Amino acid sequence: MILPLAITRVDVAKYVETLLIVYYVLIFIRILLSWIPRMPYYRWLEVVLTFIHEVTDPYLNIFRRFMPPLRFGGAGIDLSAAVAMFVLIIVGQIVVGLIHG
Repeated sequence: MILPLAITRVDVAKYVETLLIVYYVLIFIRILLSWIPRMPYYRWLEVVLTFIHEVTDPYLNIFRRFMPPLRFGGAGIDLSAAVAMFVLIIVGQIVVGLIHG
């Protein structure tokens, strides 16, 4: 039995869109984790958190270089993650649209 292996532009666009959605979710989880000061130590949790940090930090660090956290007294708000998410959504939709045709 021979399976069809032809992949159309629409299929590739859907794959790219799915990867972008996964990355959006990872960045959103990273933003939520930044609000939690201390996490209990469990080996499996440490593995998941390390994975999330290693996947999202290279992209977020690009924006952190240009946007330092806003200081309000003793606290700081890091808006670079929100800007990074917005840019990723816009550029992602453009790329998916170009692939889709």
